[in-house]
Amino acid sequence: MRRSLLAARIASLTGAVLTVAAPAAAQQRIIDALSFLLTNRSIVTGDFARDEQAALSTRDTIIRFVQTELTTLPVSSPAGGFTYRLNPALGTDERSSESFGPFFIQRSLTGGQGEVAFAVSYRSVSFDHIDGRSLTTGTLVATASRLRGDAQPFDAETLTLHLETQTLTAAATYGVTDRLDISAAVPIVTVKMRGERVDTYRGQAFPQAAAQASASGLGDVLLVVKYNVVRSGGSGVAIGANATLPTGDEQDLLGAGEVSIVPRVIGSFEQNRLAVHGEGGVVLTGPTRYLDYGTAVTFVAGSRWTVATELIGRRFTSGGRLTDVVEPNPRLVGIDTIRLVGAEQPTTRLLVVGGVRCNVSGRWLLSINAMRSITSAGLTASWVPTVTLDYSFGR
Repeated sequence: MRRSLLAARIASLTGAVLTVAAPAAAQQRIIDALSFLLTNRSIVTGDFARDEQAALSTRDTIIRFVQTELTTLPVSSPAGGFTYRLNPALGTDERSSESFGPFFIQRSLTGGQGEVAFAVSYRSVSFDHIDGRSLTTGTLVATASRLRGDAQPFDAETLTLHLETQTLTAAATYGVTDRLDISAAVPIVTVKMRGERVDTYRGQAFPQAAAQASASGLGDVLLVVKYNVVRSGGSGVAIGANATLPTGDEQDLLGAGEVSIVPRVIGSFEQNRLAVHGEGGVVLTGPTRYLDYGTAVTFVAGSRWTVATELIGRRFTSGGRLTDVVEPNPRLVGIDTIRLVGAEQPTTRLLVVGGVRCNVSGRWLLSINAMRSITSAGLTASWVPTVTLDYSFGR
């Protein structure tokens, strides 16, 4: 047994030296960098085909997670915070609600005929967990060998991954009629990835691979249409649809690579200073199918302030999860191989949002909020802050 382990270890160390000697740290496409980190293995499992299959499965799952987060993290509502309606008795426009509305959940009210609103928002995300496993502490085990009956592996390859995104989004909304709005949001995305793979054999660490990559450019453009079907004051029902266009480079994880269309229903109930909003939709096309839903509560804290909290959910039919698969080593008796693989299964992701919207001057509106995942599925970050500045033009 010891001779077999020693021979395997010598072979693995040789592979490790060759891997480190390779130009891994050079700038490259993000997908290529992930592939490099996940496929450079030194642990001898005796089954190269399964090793490669597991590595590719894990890589594809992580890539899908990143693309999913970039394309499903809610975009600040393109509609402006000011909503107007023609008063037939006076022949002038008047505010249809004193509330500036939610951040990401849409409300049934439209901006008003001829109303134009522009917004610029900035968001920074540092992902630190994937399916509840830490990405940044070097404890994410990709491949390991364990003596059968032992609780801990004697040889483990771990992955450390630092993944950050910054998104600057410009949005505009135009009131075609008193009940119909059309909007567009154009994101400029920067993705940075840095990672390393380390093999720890009986307490001694051997670097296996290191890679870094970054990309900046146009993300997936969002188009939104909303029609206010029923309204009574600030309450009502609207129908609409979102379309995400594949304008971002999927090889650098700037976009999903496919058109996504989401029809949705929006409802609002507003009384005095308090309002409740809800919406739901189903993704009909795109790389990932899911049910999209959310609710928001807003409170008018003053003539210039609206406080809002939101709960946003996604139910993915095939989002995938990372899981550990344990199998006997075909070459080493009494040794089990542990591999991290991606498995197709439904997942649910919930986000909670809180913040304020402030009318800083005239028709200028500043929104500040923070978002946090309350489920562990997919890529998650501790807190995701977003700052948005809106300006609404009158007719």
